[in-house]
Amino acid sequence: MQVSTTPHENWSSRLGFLLASIGAAVGLGNIWKFPYTLGSAGGSAFVLVYLIAIFVVAMPIMMGEMVLGRRGRMSAPGTMRKLAAETRSSRAWVGVGWLGLTAVFIVLSFFSVVAGWSLAYVVKSATGTFTGSTPAVAGEIFADFLHRPLQTSFWHLCFMAVTVLIVSRGINSGIEKAMNVLMPGLFLMLLALVIYALTNGAGAEAVSYLFVPDFSQLTPAIVLAAVGQAFFSVNVGIGAVLTYSAYLPAHVNLPRAAIVISLGDTLVALLAGLAIFPIVFANGLDPGAGPGLLFVTLSSAFGQMPGGAIVGAVFFLFVFVAALTSSIAMLEMMVCRAEEGGRRSRPRSAMLIGLAAFLAGLLTVASFSIWEDVRLLPGVPLIGDRSIFDFLDNLVTNFMLPAGGMLFALFAGWRVSTEAAREELGLSAGWFAVWRFLVRFVAPLAVGAVFVSQLTG
Repeated sequence: MQVSTTPHENWSSRLGFLLASIGAAVGLGNIWKFPYTLGSAGGSAFVLVYLIAIFVVAMPIMMGEMVLGRRGRMSAPGTMRKLAAETRSSRAWVGVGWLGLTAVFIVLSFFSVVAGWSLAYVVKSATGTFTGSTPAVAGEIFADFLHRPLQTSFWHLCFMAVTVLIVSRGINSGIEKAMNVLMPGLFLMLLALVIYALTNGAGAEAVSYLFVPDFSQLTPAIVLAAVGQAFFSVNVGIGAVLTYSAYLPAHVNLPRAAIVISLGDTLVALLAGLAIFPIVFANGLDPGAGPGLLFVTLSSAFGQMPGGAIVGAVFFLFVFVAALTSSIAMLEMMVCRAEEGGRRSRPRSAMLIGLAAFLAGLLTVASFSIWEDVRLLPGVPLIGDRSIFDFLDNLVTNFMLPAGGMLFALFAGWRVSTEAAREELGLSAGWFAVWRFLVRFVAPLAVGAVFVSQLTG
């Protein structure tokens, strides 16, 4: 085991690491993207492929990032530089770490804006803004909100400030303590929402939709969509798992941790479906409503329900907490790198990086309001002719994250020695061979297929 020469804290417990890692994986992708992607892809057939992809694509890459993180015990760029030297590999591999950090900064900038919407909607729901509203009225409310850049900037600032405050306090006093409260609270809110939805909505229809496979819906496009969702859902490809693993003591079993994190993330995604779809079906709404499912469709549904103002406020508070647990991991990745330079304290680093991400996020705010008609790189295929937000989202989702995921998998599978990987993973010879095959061949090819499908439409 490599001994760290960097003054990083370690997690005080295995539970702290698991809660933080599940929190990093759980985010808007589980609550926002998963339900509407599932709805658009036809339901249960998508879920089945998604579950398979979690364990044959996403989890092997996650275990690979864990190996790299604990072995390197530094930030993503620092770890890749250290392990490239250790394995006598090209220094160009350091670029994979910087690719992850760049992607994370871009994601945090617009992620914070969208997460701020959820915080605003807690207030809107609690004050009865959506009471008696139809989908059309809820859509008008949402559009009006987006066209008020000062309001959206304020909520964006509030969300970023909370993220900075937690990360600035460090691993044990900040992130770990926060996760010990946030994650149990998140699960309790989600369970309460599920119970409410199943008892007051179309529970049987939702359960059938989610868990009774309709193989007639299983097309190559749905398979690729499910694989892509599984890959993005567990937050691999950007170095977040790698960074959190750098703080892991040697005695923590990495494969077991990867299984728990994958199951926890999947459970949240499925429970989110059980909280959302009974309400959608009970109100005769479209489960494939797309991104508007969260802020328009559900808002109008809550407005029609008894006690919907309170239920809606709890739901959007749940969304806020889930987003917060992910943003903490994103900011921590960059603060970890800044700390290695030794020139700034953690609080100062967190504040400066958070401020930079906030300012960058104003571009996303503008893309929904004063610059909504602006299109970047018009006429350029694949990446151009998009709004600022769509351009950034497309750049990260369709290019940077798949590239990062493939490269982390290839380095862990092909460049890290068998002895080093087995030492970190602690697997039997048979299970190690399975993991090595998946991380070397299956996972990169699957992510590559998703990458190509996204490029070709």
